[in-house]
Amino acid sequence: MEATVLKYKVIKDKDQYRSYCCALEELLSAKINSDMQDEIDLLTLLIETYDEEHNSFTELDPIALLRSLMTDHHLKAQHLVDLLGVSKGYISDILAYKKGLSKEVIRKLSAHFKMRQEAFNRPYPLVG
Repeated sequence: MEATVLKYKVIKDKDQYRSYCCALEELLSAKINSDMQDEIDLLTLLIETYDEEHNSFTELDPIALLRSLMTDHHLKAQHLVDLLGVSKGYISDILAYKKGLSKEVIRKLSAHFKMRQEAFNRPYPLVG
């Protein structure tokens, strides 16, 4: 009996993780049919499982997480202004812990970084 070669397997390293993330992005940018939806669901599950096992996002408050993601993706505050459709002053206040993240901002951040909203929707102390 011949072994079946699986298209996707449990993610074991960062390279495989990045490869699956790219594959998911390509699928999401195409016109989705029912066959593709199963593939999207499987990739999403594999990526989320890897994220939960290998990332320390739960240790970071939402702003520290955002700053880390900005560094990893080489983003500046102006990029967030454009991405989120908010003022530069609002971004400055968020990054300085002066204002909280709105529900809409949380939705946009989680969609952009392909993360669960819970990563950004956690309490953290504000200053001033």
